[in-house]
Amino acid sequence: MIKRKLILVFLILFSSPIISEVNAHSLFNSAESFIGDYRVQIATLPEIPITGDPMQILFKVTDEDFEEVDRFTMGIRIFYHDILLDTIQPQSHEGAHWEMDYVLDRPGNHIFRVDLYDAGKNGEIITYTFNISTQDPFGYIFIFSIAAGSIGISIVLGYIYIPKILKSRTKS
Repeated sequence: MIKRKLILVFLILFSSPIISEVNAHSLFNSAESFIGDYRVQIATLPEIPITGDPMQILFKVTDEDFEEVDRFTMGIRIFYHDILLDTIQPQSHEGAHWEMDYVLDRPGNHIFRVDLYDAGKNGEIITYTFNISTQDPFGYIFIFSIAAGSIGISIVLGYIYIPKILKSRTKS
């Protein structure tokens, strides 16, 4: 028992230098695009936005070495079925992160064209394209139905097989 504890402590102490960088799992409704010398990441909170409810859109800009930039200028154009719904004028941001609140009023897929200014070799604009999907509130009924069906079948199978398993154990 003592040997196991010593081995565990040894592994923990000497394996920690091997792990130099840890990244959290990206959000479900997230994406990233690498164009030119920059990588732009986008994510939403909640992960699957609901039509008509406020959501938070998170942006992160890094360079080609995955180092966060000091500042960036970004504008956004939002499309739905190839129709321009909204434009967020270019804004300068200090640091590599930008968070904005937004409400999508229509269910389905929205195209976000994110323009990164002064990012090209000659100071031109680089456009990153992302899809953000929303869920209609009625979509949760579908998820609930699947969960209820799974729970129901588990209860039925448990009712059938657990007594048989208990009987076989008591006979042994």
